[in-house]
Amino acid sequence: MRKALLSLSLLGLILSACSTIDCPIQTAVYTVYSVKDGREAADTLKDTIAIWSVRNDGTDTLFLYNRGTNLTTFSLPIGYDSPEDTLFFYLWKDNYERIDTVWIGKNNYPHFESVDCAASFFHEITSVKSTHNAIDTIIINNPAVNYDPSNEHFHIHFKNHD
Repeated sequence: MRKALLSLSLLGLILSACSTIDCPIQTAVYTVYSVKDGREAADTLKDTIAIWSVRNDGTDTLFLYNRGTNLTTFSLPIGYDSPEDTLFFYLWKDNYERIDTVWIGKNNYPHFESVDCAASFFHEITSVKSTHNAIDTIIINNPAVNYDPSNEHFHIHFKNHD
């Protein structure tokens, strides 16, 4: 009896040692925007910026970023339930106010670490376009959106309104 109990205890220890689950704590992925000047050098956005989106069903507005100033980079979440995200960029400073719309085309891919972990979505950015009230251009720098927060996905150039 003692041998059987010892064998079962040893088997339990072995099985528990083999089931390490390394699930990521944060399963949200973000796109990183880097503010650039006309020569692709790092720049600082002096205006105040707010960015929002509207749910696909049009029922609610989601503020993604509010009152950012002196930015060189900023991160925004990316949607996983449609092939295109629509963002609204509102910039203001003194008597200057402009709103631009940005459309981001993408492919969404489910990503699984393990059957024990929650699924997340990775993305491949396929296109970007915008209106040009305050934004001069947006360029795709790295189309692969995953857990890596060091990737600059977009280089964004704002117009000089001074």
